[in-house]
Amino acid sequence: MTATATIEAVWRIEQPKLTARLTRYLRDIGLAEEIAGDAFLLALERWPRDGIPRNPAAWLTEVARNRALDRLRRSTMIDGKHRELAIDLAELEREMPDIEAALDEDIDDDLLRLIFTACHPVLPAEQRAALALRLLGGLSTLEIARAFLVPEATAAQRIVRAKRALRDAAIPFETPRGQERRERLAAVLEVVYLIFNEGYVATAGPDWLRADLCGEALRLGRSLAALMPDEPEVQGLVSLMELNASRFPARTGKAGEPILLLDQDRTRWNWSLIRRGLDGLNRAMTLTSTPGPYLLQAMIAACHARAMTSADTDWIAISAYYQALALAAPSPIVEINRAVAVGMAFGPAQGLAIVEALKDEPRLKDSHLLPTVRGDLLEKQGHQTEARAAFRQAAELTGNDRERALLLARAGD
Repeated sequence: MTATATIEAVWRIEQPKLTARLTRYLRDIGLAEEIAGDAFLLALERWPRDGIPRNPAAWLTEVARNRALDRLRRSTMIDGKHRELAIDLAELEREMPDIEAALDEDIDDDLLRLIFTACHPVLPAEQRAALALRLLGGLSTLEIARAFLVPEATAAQRIVRAKRALRDAAIPFETPRGQERRERLAAVLEVVYLIFNEGYVATAGPDWLRADLCGEALRLGRSLAALMPDEPEVQGLVSLMELNASRFPARTGKAGEPILLLDQDRTRWNWSLIRRGLDGLNRAMTLTSTPGPYLLQAMIAACHARAMTSADTDWIAISAYYQALALAAPSPIVEINRAVAVGMAFGPAQGLAIVEALKDEPRLKDSHLLPTVRGDLLEKQGHQTEARAAFRQAAELTGNDRERALLLARAGD
């Protein structure tokens, strides 16, 4: 791995933590992200020349802290808020003589504060999710745009406006309590799940699977579950992520190529994660008589996890759960997945009818998902020419190199 690739890997892991730690003292998410970015740029300049530090996280933290102090000291208007920030940072400087020893202190709390702050009700829902994906997932603007099925310029505007709104409203950097926490929980769960999904099938780049993002989402989800043990949707989301993550060892081949669910060697699944996910699902189901969207998706994932072979999968139950999900949280993505389940349970013609009803859905115009599923159902019906055209269309739309190769191979077959 080259020095640049190593730096980028370190950055994906450390950027959310560094931004969260800086935000605690700067009380300005935009400024914290900017200074964290400065530290990354300095790493890109020095590490290829001087070598990777023994503790990259400590190096980035120290550089970012010093940059923040220098920025404030150079200011000609250190009064009011700036004076308070300077005092806080000076205190941080005194309290952290050993940065390496202090790195792990309260980092989970800082990350939770960061995600709840990014999901503050002062922001529209789409801005909350975009900002948190940027700050906690380290996603690029293009990746966020693909995750939301919107143009890249729209995603960029959401991020800029969100940071400006939080700054102008002087939103406190804190984890809310009581009713306010519950009101903001749905947006927080959406963000965690979007981060996981971006890792589960990367929207762009050379890798189909980004385990680092999935791991970060799981860590955040488990932290939320510990914070809110009686919330069924929190427990349901963690169960869903664990059950899906259990397939990681079987989802790619030796060269990193994708292996689809029905073709996976299930003996390679992580059965420890499956047991953990099923136990969490059982606990979550005791907390409510009306499953929400994440709990329903966990129930679908459990159907796959319990099937020892693909032929054992209870597709009728899965299609019923998707029908319930379509009522609880209607979206074109849910309908696409429902089409797959219905096609497996009742035949490709019925699944294709659902797909054809989505062909004019504007939110799917630039997504590869619809032509991918359409191609699969057409192939099952024996319509080879139409299936080939659908797979080629999907290959043109996907931003992921591995997925494009898979789709082109299916078109060739």
